Amino acid sequence: MWQKYVAEYFKTCDRCQKANKSTGKRLGNIIKIQEPSRPWEIVHMYWVTGLPPGGNRSYNACLVIFDISSKTPIFLPCHKDDTAMDTALLIWNIVVSWIGIFTNIISDRDPKFTSALWTNHHGLFGAKLSFSTSYHPQTDGLAERMIQTLQYMCTLLPELDLEYKTSIHAITNQTAAILEKGWNPKLPQYSLRKDMAEIHPTASSFKGILYKARKHVIRCMEDSFAYYKDKWDK
Repeated sequence: MWQKYVAEYFKTCDRCQKANKSTGKRLGNIIKIQEPSRPWEIVHMYWVTGLPPGGNRSYNACLVIFDISSKTPIFLPCHKDDTAMDTALLIWNIVVSWIGIFTNIISDRDPKFTSALWTNHHGLFGAKLSFSTSYHPQTDGLAERMIQTLQYMCTLLPELDLEYKTSIHAITNQTAAILEKGWNPKLPQYSLRKDMAEIHPTASSFKGILYKARKHVIRCMEDSFAYYKDKWDK
C-alpha cells in the first residue's frame, strides 16, 4: 500500500518534477485529443535518427508507431534518408497486414508526411493525418516520452520491443501486451521454469478479458488527462 502513496507523492513533489527531463516550454492550455475506441485506431508516428548503423542493411534510424490505446509501440528499423514511398512501403509490408489501416495518425510535420504521395496514400484508405505543432504536449508528447527510453541500436529492437510490451505502464498500470492481446508473452528469462501456470487465457474468457482491459485503459486515460490538465492549466 505504501508504494502507491510514494508514487503519488513523487508525481506532485516540486523537487522531483524539476529533476525530470523537460520536453519543452509550457505554452497555453492542454487540449484533449480524440479517445480511441479500440487498439490501433489512433497512433503516433515518430522518427528516431542519428543511431549507429546496424543490421545487414546498415539501418541508422527507427520509425516508432505508438498505439495510444494500449501504449504498444512498434519499432521499425529504417534509414534516415528514406523517401515517402520507402516509408509507405515499409508500413504497408510489415504493419498493415498485421494490424490494418489506422483511422488517425498523429505526427510532427516531417517531410515524409507532408508530401503529396504520403497524404494521398492514406487518403485512399480513409486514414486521417493530424499534424502537431512545434510544441505539442498532448499529441507527440506521448511518443516523445516513450522514445526517451529508446537507447539501444537497431539490432536490439526485437528485445527492446518485447521488454517494453511486457512492462507495466505508469498510466494504465497494465502491460501493453495485456491491453492489446489479453495475455503476456512468455519471456526468455522464464523459459526454464517448470512451475509456471499457463499464461494464455482460455477461448471462452478471452473476449471478456479484452473487453475489461480496454474499458480499464479508457478509464485510466480519462483519469490521466484530468490529472495533467489540473496540473497544467494554472
